[in-house]
Amino acid sequence: MPVILETFYGHFGKALEEGYAALCAGTGLSQPSGFVDRKELLRDIAIELGLDVDRESDIEEFTKDAKITENHRLITLLPIKTVWTTNYDQLLEQAYRETRKRPDVKIKQDDLAVTIPKRDVTIYKMHGDFSQPRNAVLTKGDNETYNEHRALFSEKLKGDLIEKTFLFLGFSFTDPDIDYILGRIRALLGQNQREHYCIMRRPQISKGGVRAKAQFKHEKTKLDLRIADLKRYGIRALLIDDYAEVTAILKELIRRGHRKNIFVSGSASDFSPMGRERVEKLARDIGQGIIRKGHNLISGFGLGVGGGVILGAMEELYTDAKGEFGDRATSRPFPQEPPRGMTRETFLNRYREDMIANAGFAVFLCGNKLDPGSGKTVIASGVMKEFEITKRLNKYPIPVGATGHAARRIWEEVHGSLDRFFPNGGVKRHFQTLRDTESTNEEIVEAIFAIEKQVVSK
Repeated sequence: MPVILETFYGHFGKALEEGYAALCAGTGLSQPSGFVDRKELLRDIAIELGLDVDRESDIEEFTKDAKITENHRLITLLPIKTVWTTNYDQLLEQAYRETRKRPDVKIKQDDLAVTIPKRDVTIYKMHGDFSQPRNAVLTKGDNETYNEHRALFSEKLKGDLIEKTFLFLGFSFTDPDIDYILGRIRALLGQNQREHYCIMRRPQISKGGVRAKAQFKHEKTKLDLRIADLKRYGIRALLIDDYAEVTAILKELIRRGHRKNIFVSGSASDFSPMGRERVEKLARDIGQGIIRKGHNLISGFGLGVGGGVILGAMEELYTDAKGEFGDRATSRPFPQEPPRGMTRETFLNRYREDMIANAGFAVFLCGNKLDPGSGKTVIASGVMKEFEITKRLNKYPIPVGATGHAARRIWEEVHGSLDRFFPNGGVKRHFQTLRDTESTNEEIVEAIFAIEKQVVSK
């Protein structure tokens, strides 16, 4: 039987959170972008006509107009360090670079011996790249001799299939690439398999009477056989009705994959109504709680707030030897000057997006600043922008309304639409605690993580 969506989210989401998830992308990922591997599609026809398709055209011709899709960009936001692909195009690596991540691309065997420093992801192009057609795997013969010419790729793939949980994306039940991959899995692993997943589209019945029904029945039978075949290799099929569903699935995986990361937003020139000492202590307690409960901190240096959160995280890390600061806490002070050719507003917006995109939850504290023109305290526009980004990226907002200012305004909006922000419910009582100025720091911290626990448990 195909896997149920919630079961898939639970299992693959855990792999993302724990860091052992991997992706294998097929031609279906690139086809919506305009890329078509016509070389292979035309090969049999060319042979019949007495033409050499390798001489008549090249791979680059069929990739030059390809454009990055939303799904390419979403993949770059997944907490995945290992990507395999049968595609010849460079859309994935371009998408990673556009999101300011550094891909280490492996095209030929020699590349496996070189490691790019500070890489964010490794992309293994198991069939090569259009920029190096002589090293590409194009024909059936190339696939049959794959282990002879690309043995190191086979060994690396074997290790990853044993150690990681794969999501096969962009392969259909009629795709020859999946046959080659299944053959390699069989040859490499035998019975030593772990569970993997493949997203596949159900055959669609069309108008046309008896003939259409017969075609649908034929396609469905083929799909059933493919699902049974995949299961033999430890690959469970997740069925969808339309490829547009993949985008929604990737967005949900992004949200689940980053749930261990908590972004803290806030600034304070005015510490009312709680007072400076208590706000700073609360920020520190939240930083400690994030680390103590096994989460990771992401924060900028918000005036009056950010320093306390980071200090609390550092104290917890160093007191109990819970790991290196850089592995568990990311502190990013806002740069003073934007890169050349970019406005400060655009740069700061991207900077905020980079931080929030890698978080599952966003905690908001205070959120005010001193207006230099009037000398009065005003709502911090930066904190409100971070809330807007939180909403747009479908993260979970946890505003501590008791700290006032932007946090209070955000609390009112979220509390007014709890079903939209927290569709699984169970957080209303904890939100009341966050708004009540009579709540102690301990109760507020407990409410923050009770909300997080409620989300993760669903």
